[in-house]
Amino acid sequence: MRSTRNSGLVSWGIFLGVTLILSALVWAGWSIIHRPSSADGTGQSNATVRIGVTDMPQSLDVRTTPSNAAERLMLDNVVETLLSVDQQNQVQPALATRWTTSGDGLTTTLTIRKNVTFSNGHTLDAADVVASLQQAVTNQVSGFEELGNLTSVTNPDSSTVVITLSQPNPTLLRALSGRLGMVFDAEANDPTIGSGPFTVADFQPGQSLTLHRNDAYYGTKAAAGTITVTQYADDTAVTQALNDGTIDMIAPASATAAASFADQSTFTVSKGNTTDKVLLAYNSDTDALPSDEQIRKALRYLIDAAGIASSQPDSAGALGGPISPLETGYEDLTGLFPHDVNQAADMFGYFSPEFLPGVNLVVSEQYRALAETIAQQISQVPRPQVNLEVLSQEEYDKRIQHGDWELTIISMSDSDGLGSFADPNSMFHYNNAQVQTLYAQARASTNEEDYAKNIAAYARAVSEDAASDWLYTKACFTVASTSVSGYPTALIDQRMPLVGVTKS
Repeated sequence: MRSTRNSGLVSWGIFLGVTLILSALVWAGWSIIHRPSSADGTGQSNATVRIGVTDMPQSLDVRTTPSNAAERLMLDNVVETLLSVDQQNQVQPALATRWTTSGDGLTTTLTIRKNVTFSNGHTLDAADVVASLQQAVTNQVSGFEELGNLTSVTNPDSSTVVITLSQPNPTLLRALSGRLGMVFDAEANDPTIGSGPFTVADFQPGQSLTLHRNDAYYGTKAAAGTITVTQYADDTAVTQALNDGTIDMIAPASATAAASFADQSTFTVSKGNTTDKVLLAYNSDTDALPSDEQIRKALRYLIDAAGIASSQPDSAGALGGPISPLETGYEDLTGLFPHDVNQAADMFGYFSPEFLPGVNLVVSEQYRALAETIAQQISQVPRPQVNLEVLSQEEYDKRIQHGDWELTIISMSDSDGLGSFADPNSMFHYNNAQVQTLYAQARASTNEEDYAKNIAAYARAVSEDAASDWLYTKACFTVASTSVSGYPTALIDQRMPLVGVTKS
């Protein structure tokens, strides 16, 4: 009897042991499949994410070299700004956690984040902010005028910066979210030393950039251990690299590159909004045909802007005015000049053949197809006849600079285009006293609410007078392997924060 019972106990013990072992194996397998990307649950990993681009800067010094590529790679990643913007282009805290602006709009006080260090170990404080802003003005960093009429920049203590202006600047906060708001170490003369979530490990000008996670970063640590960015000669080369696994993503990708991955299940194609816009620009100089208001308006009726917007692969939607949906003061102005060939023909009919013989449409090669479409649409009426010239970039730049054009197609961003129509000396040579007054009123606004209202009135007046024909807002694209996650999809033509990007 005892031997039988002992045998049963042994069998039961073996069963329990096997069960526990199997359970442990099952749990281990489940844990491997579902574990976070790091053992401590922070979401960090040692993964290397490889990004392909077609534009790599020759220098990472965003202070002295105006380069969209350098700005896109450095801001938010290596060098941080006083303020930042989210994926909806709304201003957000960054190195400055709080800010207040006086009622007269002349004094802005910023509270600087504490316990922040640069990648060299130096403490970042208000003195570094003051030095960075002073350097931007002294060295006349590209676009430094956006800071406004500075009277002084002071730091009454280590965590406070006071900016005083002689005139209100309602876009100061937005300026501080871009290159003008970058904060560098006042004790170091190295533009790659920043306070961001990455450090520069290697840079080959015009070829590649390697970023390593900054483990001393004060905020959420970068999800990937390493980011490599490699330049490829063209769309064909970069798409081939993604297809064969040499890189993990293309960011930003052209519309052409994005389209080639549209039906591939192992890749994700993302389309995001941006502030860039494509317009048919009018030269309103006195010797040019668009100097006449009725000619400009007739052209806007004649050209099917909505149809163009829906057919262009890089379009995020029709526009109708100089402010895009992601910018302050946006209003849908697409209904001002609905496509109406008969209306256009009637308006052109007021002019004699001698006054309306033809119009020059001058474009660079990148806009050849769109220019041909516009030329065909203008040809729906007997006059004016279109003389289309497609030039090399060098010849095109010369023609535009010399003002030897009447119509052209260009892309403009929020930072370089909004005030152009209030400046008679800009490339448009557009001169309208009412528009200039409205723009001056907008710039004199002492708070963001008034600025939004006033700049919207300016944009409407510019569009109603047909200073140009704003065709569509551009989209930006990202193509990534499905193993990659955490990347931004909007505004990546301007800035591309990589802190959340990782690979499973």
